[in-house]
Amino acid sequence: MVPADPGGGVMRADLLTGSIDGLDEALAAVDAFDRVLVSGLLRPGPDQAGGLAALADAVAGTPLAARVAEAAGKAAAGAAGEDHFAALAAARTALLGSVHDALMARVAEATGRPRGEAAGAAPAPGAEQKANLLAAARSWLSELARCGWRGIDHEVVAGAAPVVSAMLPEPALRRPATLLDGFAAELAACCPGAALERVPERRWADLWSRAMLLTLPGAAGGAAAHTGTATGRLLPLGIDLQEHPTAVQAQVHAVFEPADGSGSRLVRASVSVPKPDTILGAGLWQLLRPHMSLLAAVGEGRSMELEAMPVTAEGDLLWSDEHARPGEPADAFATARVALPGAADPVTAPLDRHPARIAVPVFLEGYTAQRAGGDGDAAGDGAVVFTVAGQPLVADIDRIPEAGPLTPEAVAASGACIGLLRWDAGVFGVQPLAVETTVRKKKVTLHAGAWAGGTTDKAGVKAEKAAAAAVTVLRERAGRLLRK
Repeated sequence: MVPADPGGGVMRADLLTGSIDGLDEALAAVDAFDRVLVSGLLRPGPDQAGGLAALADAVAGTPLAARVAEAAGKAAAGAAGEDHFAALAAARTALLGSVHDALMARVAEATGRPRGEAAGAAPAPGAEQKANLLAAARSWLSELARCGWRGIDHEVVAGAAPVVSAMLPEPALRRPATLLDGFAAELAACCPGAALERVPERRWADLWSRAMLLTLPGAAGGAAAHTGTATGRLLPLGIDLQEHPTAVQAQVHAVFEPADGSGSRLVRASVSVPKPDTILGAGLWQLLRPHMSLLAAVGEGRSMELEAMPVTAEGDLLWSDEHARPGEPADAFATARVALPGAADPVTAPLDRHPARIAVPVFLEGYTAQRAGGDGDAAGDGAVVFTVAGQPLVADIDRIPEAGPLTPEAVAASGACIGLLRWDAGVFGVQPLAVETTVRKKKVTLHAGAWAGGTTDKAGVKAEKAAAAAVTVLRERAGRLLRK
């Protein structure tokens, strides 16, 4: 049974497995265009023309129709300019946005939770004065589209370096600059494109189209421009830890109860830091803790009292410890059972509407869990499947971080779960953030972020000590380099 409202309803798990009209067709048009970018548009052939036509047909009857049809025709003739590539990127983004909206509508129907209200778009302050840098970025992205992923080489990719260097010092352009920098680094690591055994078509097309739209004047700061303040009580649900070889991010999902008595809503608070590749597991928290007091509160099972904390229209808290203080103890599972069903889901900014962005907090209870392939999977690494109201829902155990006590085995033995509902490879699944399970005939709770504020667990303590030693060595080496 899964609470869907304060009255004690159940989540319609069957809605998460049903088909959605038009979804497959929209994704097929996106895939057709993505294949066009593999070979590039320098000398387009019949296959590229067909993919472009599929994209144009998919947005026929929309406000984009005329511009995309013109862009598709120009691109098929090998005569596309920057404006045409921007129109194609907009069409692709709009299609994936429609997929996102259809999936989120299905999630809202299944959970029964209210939806937040969207705010209008606003131009990025000061972006108009940097039109030359934005144009330079679009020029490089257009060159990528002409070369195609199979045609990239180090010379083509290196064209991004001077553009990124000029954009990074400008606060209003830092968002697209960071995207361009990471995209170029990823492409450089795969050069030459002709030698690639497999091209990540969807990923690179996602990065290309997003970068193209973020380089349009006014686009980069639209979401962040709409900020307000939050005063009230923050009730954490769990932490999603995302690790990269050179960076780590902790994103806290929580229910916010405004002090003015207005409706509660779901919010997020994130902290990201660079990291050396030698720091792993529980040692990651040492890098994150100094930047966000909320992590300690989550580890201790406490609420936080916020006073005029900046918050975006999308529900992202722009965290500052000056606007927060520790509150009373708050059990995450009590919050999930009592407060989560009535909390409004946040809205999503237009340019952020993408199926990969879906991460909706949910509470599951009364399900049965087992390893795929049956009980007693000897391998111990099979998928975990929850049977919720008779419907299968895969638990994404690959997303469980090593920096906490939560394990796939605990998930497979659980009877209640706080998680993030995600959509991947055509199906909904849940990423566990915390579970209730039985250990030695006692009910216990295990959280992925339980060690965020510190731990007495033997494995966690050992990893923290190793991380502390690694940080000390790195600081000493950095100091020597600076003195030289």
